[in-house]
Amino acid sequence: MHSFLQDPQINSSIGSTFSLSEHSNTYRGDIGSESEAKKRLKSANKKMADLQRKLYATDHHSILLVFQAMDAAGKDSTIRAVFSGVNPTGFQVSSFKAPSKKELDHDYLWRCQMSLPERGRIGIFNRSHYEEVLVCKVHPEYVIGQNIPDIDTLEDLDEKFWQKRYRQIRDWEQHLVDNGTVILKFFLNVSREEQKRRFNSRIESSKKNWKFSLGDIKERQLWPAYMDAYQSAIQETSRTDAPWFIIPADDKPVMRTMVAEIVTERLEQLSLNYPLMDQKALDEMKQGKEILEKEA
Repeated sequence: MHSFLQDPQINSSIGSTFSLSEHSNTYRGDIGSESEAKKRLKSANKKMADLQRKLYATDHHSILLVFQAMDAAGKDSTIRAVFSGVNPTGFQVSSFKAPSKKELDHDYLWRCQMSLPERGRIGIFNRSHYEEVLVCKVHPEYVIGQNIPDIDTLEDLDEKFWQKRYRQIRDWEQHLVDNGTVILKFFLNVSREEQKRRFNSRIESSKKNWKFSLGDIKERQLWPAYMDAYQSAIQETSRTDAPWFIIPADDKPVMRTMVAEIVTERLEQLSLNYPLMDQKALDEMKQGKEILEKEA
């Protein structure tokens, strides 16, 4: 079976250059049909459930999965489909919207630091610290409201400022990796045409009306600026230990399968096993069994 984890067309940390325009919004490859995609997703779900139990029992690593995308790319449905079989005890999802006043009184990474998964757990960031170099780069006026020393006007937000943020993100992620966090970052790469189709579906279907936001339509007009921001963010922060995966998002079943297989393959690389019991533990289990057998 094809390894998306090691595919240079998907894993942007493989190779020295990255251009978002070279990545397709659709993919078939060895996934020949929707039924095949669903079959492989089901298989990955089963493997992931088993690996998660071992991850939780071992308690050495935490898993941080970052999802970023343009509106209507399918972040929520992908998270729901890919992780449908995991045990909620060892799983968490954190969503990041406009920062609160309390969050603005801290550095921009603080709220993400507070939401990191513990060892033994899988954590999802549905949007993330990358909003600080994506939406904030497209709307730099948001940064002015963060009360950062010496950042008072839009002219202060020069290339040096953004390079500093990329460096801070790289350093933070490396610190997490060095302390046992496995980081995988997914950009769900939906096309502008497919986004338009999905927005129209939200307008035309009464079951989807609740998803519609005029603000999303307005942000769509800034598509070129967002693509530039995504390309720069991925170029600057995709590393071997914290790679970005560019997932074609126009075909949802295929997209979900690709994400599931990448996560599962990475978990398998950790060589997870249930902890071995020492002699004291074995003796206690023997004693416990004897006590149970003596019960009336």
